[in-house]
Amino acid sequence: MSVFSRLKTSALALIMVTMSAPGLLAEQSDPSVCPTSDGSWSERALERSLSTQLGLPAVPHPVDNPPTAEKITLGRKLFFDRRMSINGTMSCAMCHVPEQGFANWELQTSVGVEGRSVKRNAPTIINTGFLDVLFHDGRDMSLETQFIMPLISRNEMANPSVGRVVAYLQGQPEYQPLFDAAFGAPPSLDRMGKALGAYQRSLTTGGSAFDHWYYGGDKTALSDSQTRGFELFQGKADCASCHVIGEETALFSDQQFHNTGYGWQREQIRQNPSPTTRVQVAPNVFHEIDRAVVASVSAPPQADLGRYEVTEDPDDRWMFRTPPLRNVAMTPPYMHDGALPDLRSVIEFYNQGGPDHVFKDPRIRPLDLNSQEIDDLEAFLQALTSPGLDCLAAEARINAPDNF
Repeated sequence: MSVFSRLKTSALALIMVTMSAPGLLAEQSDPSVCPTSDGSWSERALERSLSTQLGLPAVPHPVDNPPTAEKITLGRKLFFDRRMSINGTMSCAMCHVPEQGFANWELQTSVGVEGRSVKRNAPTIINTGFLDVLFHDGRDMSLETQFIMPLISRNEMANPSVGRVVAYLQGQPEYQPLFDAAFGAPPSLDRMGKALGAYQRSLTTGGSAFDHWYYGGDKTALSDSQTRGFELFQGKADCASCHVIGEETALFSDQQFHNTGYGWQREQIRQNPSPTTRVQVAPNVFHEIDRAVVASVSAPPQADLGRYEVTEDPDDRWMFRTPPLRNVAMTPPYMHDGALPDLRSVIEFYNQGGPDHVFKDPRIRPLDLNSQEIDDLEAFLQALTSPGLDCLAAEARINAPDNF
């Protein structure tokens, strides 16, 4: 058997183990419960992006890019087209999986073309249209331009230039009528960005149990444990000082950058690695492997200085954007590098107060939460999940992805 065949067989076996693992994928969105066979999905998506949902503000559409069903249709196709990468293997949806909250549960950090490592976790793009800054370090401010970096990054889609991608689209007969319908003009870089921006701004969903309880006045929407968790979130745990809850709406993020000590801690581990590393070979199955063995077949871990990589201001070292918490229970693993596997691990990190680091935000301190309080805070975070995730996944899967 060839090396390629052995690798393919091993990969298939791993997929089968993963899919059969009890509970691992039980909470994925199920597109089948929200049929879109009537062909009007893009009209519904447009209506959603123009409406205001409970707990959310109105979607801020750019003046020069008002949404249309045609733009949303084109943006969805671009989002799923693997041929947008250098070798036809990677699409946006490979890292932002619809059934997994448009994030990726299987990988701590994303993997690009030919298995190249990316040093950061793929964040959800649900409700990303409300954000003023994008990426964990805030390196872009607009969905109309954000897509360019993944297209040309060597460890993501690896195109040598954006011009190559535009030329590809201009040469595909199937794209001509879509661009004509959306813009009355042929494919171009700015029109790609506008279509992708329109599609992503349609991926909005509010109306969580929290929203009905806090903004809708339904005092039965949360359990007693979740209500206690909310009081902790606002008070003793002080989560809301960064994950802001407004009087009428909440993104659960101040959209600012903070040094929680986590990035600095991870850098110390990178510089002082243990002799072995823990490798997951299947769900909940780990092996301790000699680090030298792993190093022989992989690139060395990269430093991550967070916001500093954008500003080059030393005061911005290890600062990362406050992540929004809507649907947070649907988007493990957590932190900018995906090293914390579940919500309880995140709560326990903050409960311990983070590492002793001179530049750490003073709000990061030991919280002295007991086990019951941790349970309650986790229960509250579960209440931030919206009910519309199945339909977002169904719309995304309305057509087969372009992987040929």
